[in-house]
Amino acid sequence: MIGAPVFIDRIGKAYGSQTAVGAVTLDISAGEFLSILGPSGSGKTTLLTMIAGFESPSAGRIIIGGRDVTAVSPDRRNIGMVFQRYALFPHLTVAENIGFPLRMRGIRKDLRAERVSRALDLVQLPDYAKRYPHELSGGQQQRVAVARAMVFEPPVLLMDEPLGALDKKLRESMQIEIKQLQRRLGATVIYVTHDQEEALTMSDRIAVMAKGQLVQLGSPADLYCNPESAFVADFIGKMNFLTGEFLGKTAGRHTIRLGDDVVIDTPGAAHNFEGSAKIGDRVRLALRPERLGLAARGAGGQNALPGRIETSVFAGSFDLHLVRTDFGSGEIIQVQIPADGKREPFAMGALVDVVAERDGLRLFTVEEG
Repeated sequence: MIGAPVFIDRIGKAYGSQTAVGAVTLDISAGEFLSILGPSGSGKTTLLTMIAGFESPSAGRIIIGGRDVTAVSPDRRNIGMVFQRYALFPHLTVAENIGFPLRMRGIRKDLRAERVSRALDLVQLPDYAKRYPHELSGGQQQRVAVARAMVFEPPVLLMDEPLGALDKKLRESMQIEIKQLQRRLGATVIYVTHDQEEALTMSDRIAVMAKGQLVQLGSPADLYCNPESAFVADFIGKMNFLTGEFLGKTAGRHTIRLGDDVVIDTPGAAHNFEGSAKIGDRVRLALRPERLGLAARGAGGQNALPGRIETSVFAGSFDLHLVRTDFGSGEIIQVQIPADGKREPFAMGALVDVVAERDGLRLFTVEEG
């Protein structure tokens, strides 16, 4: 299987006066794993169904492998699809389900059997050929659906929330399996999900959508570390937000007043923060929980945010501390510290400083939120 490039050229979809997808452009490389990530109603599934051919775009073009397929029917696009509901035929065996696309394409029986066997090996179900869907677990059914989607060797695989029906542990296991399978096959995968951890784990790049628009495109690390808006910062991973007043920029640092006696500075900025913020403007300071530390009150040094421990939770690999600030309106800050068993825990109600790493802070204008 050789992946094909996919070019989505200013694609749009409107239902009457309602815009579901607005002029989205994506250039996806052959063999790339691209996730389309966004909340419900962001337009991600509508975009995927237009690529598949189940929806006709109101504007724009879809190019797959150099071929304009905008007006081509789904069955002639040579695309594999995996849905959240696996849509396996209950009256057919696993082998018959996987072989169904080959039978529809007129592939002769002996070649069908060879390809089905190879697909079963790829999804690690070689001994399940004669079983029926109701005899399989959810994870096994999901693998059969993947095998059926790839058995005719499509250059592009579309996946719409394929792991949504699985429990957390199985979902995490299947994420790794699908990614490894995609790498072995070399297929181009376009994967729709609302689960940001899933997108971070599996993707080469992530396209974040909101209200029908593409709001940021980049690698998982780039989106996590350099979000261009408060929406992306909040949607990708856990994030604390504090509101303050912009005091200006000095020596490359942005200075923010968070309370009467609390001033913090950071070199981080949003995509258009430099040109849009004026002295006195309200701004949002974003702080990743894992980029924060705790110190006894008064020992935090620069960029220390005073507060008191409200709750501490052991979460296995880290301790999660909820700190209520002693400034502003008393917001809760989540602080995530690796659990090594060597630190003395802070007592409930203890006065502390939340210590922020400068390069772990990001600023956004309030309008960007």
